Amino acid sequence: MRAIQIQQFGGPEVLKLVELADPIPSPSEELIDVSCIGINYADTHQTENSYLSQQKLPLVPGIEVVGTTQSGQRVLASVSTGGYAEKALANKAMCVAIPDSVSDEQAVAMLVQGTTAWHILKTMAHVKPGETVVIQAAAGGVGTLAIQLAKMWGAKVIAVTSTDAKGDLAKSLGADEVVDAKSTDLAAALVVANGGKKLDIVLEMVGGNTFDASLEVLAPFGRLITFGMASRTAPKAIHPGLLMGGTKTVAGFWLAHCFGKKELMADVLAELFELIANGKLKPVIGGTYGLSEAAKAHQAMLARETTGKVTLDPSR
Repeated sequence: MRAIQIQQFGGPEVLKLVELADPIPSPSEELIDVSCIGINYADTHQTENSYLSQQKLPLVPGIEVVGTTQSGQRVLASVSTGGYAEKALANKAMCVAIPDSVSDEQAVAMLVQGTTAWHILKTMAHVKPGETVVIQAAAGGVGTLAIQLAKMWGAKVIAVTSTDAKGDLAKSLGADEVVDAKSTDLAAALVVANGGKKLDIVLEMVGGNTFDASLEVLAPFGRLITFGMASRTAPKAIHPGLLMGGTKTVAGFWLAHCFGKKELMADVLAELFELIANGKLKPVIGGTYGLSEAAKAHQAMLARETTGKVTLDPSR
C-alpha cells in the first residue's frame, strides 16, 4: 500500500511517499480501506515530535480516517496505525458508523475538530446563552465549527482571523464581530468589539502573545480554554494571584482524554452527525490534497493559508 512515512523528525520536507506492507489486524481491530484522510494542526507537531505525546520513528502520521471495513461498513475511525495511508487499522471500539446523509469529508471533520469544538465550548467552558465567546484562529477547522456551535447555543461570537477573506468566512458562518489577529493591541481590539466590556469565554490555540491578550480580556468568572500552541511560542507564566484577583479560569483541553469513552466521543459524534444531516452544522472543507501532496498540505497549514478542514485523498 502507499503511505506517507517519516524517517526523521522535521518540517513538511520529511513527509515521504513510500510503499509499505498492508497492515494485519488483530482480533480486536478492523482493517479499513481508506477513502478520506483528515489533517489536523496537531499532525505538524507530530511530524516535528513537538506533540504532547512522544513519537517514535519510523512514523506514519495521522490519526483519523474515513473508509470501508472488510464487512463493507463505512466508518469514521481513530486509527491504531498511521492514517496517512491507503489502508489503516483501528480498534473496533474506535469505529463509528457514518449515516448516508453525511459525506466522507464532513465525517472526517468531526472526529478531532468537531468533537474538540463541542467539548471546549460545552464540557470545558460551559457556555450559556447570552455569553460572549472569542474564537482565536476562527477560520480554522475547530474555529469554523465552534462559531456555528456557539451561535446555536445562544452565544455572541467574536472571531479573530488573520485576513479579510478569513474574516468574511467567519461572518458567513454567523460570527457577530471580527477582529484582526494582527492588531497592534489585540486585547484592546477585543474589548472594543464587545462594546467596551470584557469577555466571558476565549477559545485559544495560538499561544504566545495571543494567549496573553486572551487572558487579559477575561471578565470576572471568565474562562480561557487553551487547546493548542500553533505559534510554537509559550505565553507568559501565570501567577495564581492573577487568577484569584480577576476571578478567572484557565483550563487546558486535549482530546486524547476523551478517546474510549462512549459519552465523550461516540455520543458527541452522533449529535454532530445529526446536526449535519439536519443542515444545522456545515463543515467547511478548505482543501483536498492527494496523498502524495501531504508535504504541500502541511506547508499550507503552517503558512496559515488554509481554512476549515484539510483532507488527503488516498487515491491520488
